[in-house]
Amino acid sequence: MQEPDLKGFSNKNLWRMKQFYETYRDFPKLSTLLREISWTNNLMIFSRCKTIEEMEFYLRTVKKENYSKRELERQISASFFERTIIGNSKLSPLVRESNQALTNTFKDSYIFEFLNLPETHSENELQRGLVKQMKDFMLELGKDFLFLGEEYKLQVGNSDFYIDLLFYHRGLQCLVALELKADKFRPEQLGQLNFYLEALDRDVKRPNENPSIGILLCKDKDNEVVEYALSRSLSPTTIAEYKTQLPDKKILQQKLNEFFETDFQAD
Repeated sequence: MQEPDLKGFSNKNLWRMKQFYETYRDFPKLSTLLREISWTNNLMIFSRCKTIEEMEFYLRTVKKENYSKRELERQISASFFERTIIGNSKLSPLVRESNQALTNTFKDSYIFEFLNLPETHSENELQRGLVKQMKDFMLELGKDFLFLGEEYKLQVGNSDFYIDLLFYHRGLQCLVALELKADKFRPEQLGQLNFYLEALDRDVKRPNENPSIGILLCKDKDNEVVEYALSRSLSPTTIAEYKTQLPDKKILQQKLNEFFETDFQAD
């Protein structure tokens, strides 16, 4: 061996390097990203992701969010890619059309396995758990979200109202109101959230900030009911569901394939 100080060239590592080269050799546009990500994260992405689209998604996300190995492993296990792509198609029309930067910001479902909640739980238990586990919650939301407070008070006329959780999104430069519902989505819940967004924009939002966005987070939802509810909504809102256990990745991949097939046929 001509370079005795060089390490890491075991048969196993050499085989991984060969696989790495063969995986990306036809995608030169990713070469810069690959150099900016640690070998550990690169190894996890190309060994666990099934398609080049999924690999590129995680490469860009790791660069943007600066994920540790543990954070990346959790996101792949939680099917972050599938949930984000599906979620992009289910934003309200106003959200989709108002700002292209909203892409990949919100999900169709959120995973809160770190809360260890029982199947039957209250909204207060959910809220207290999310605040207590804020670090893990922020990983699930995205690192551009800044937590401003729980039970955020709004005064309209002579009445007080309280937003479950209020955030600020640095990239979108807007307030994000998050309302929690420990049951199935009902259309009338959207009216309450729209009211909160109007109050935020009139009384809290600063002149240099963009209109506030709302997330209605429910334990379950009927997609057809959601579509009807959002079709005439003038407020930038999204309705998502949450799960208290890691999702079945195969089911989400099947949904993603169905989404791509439907999208292709529409074109």
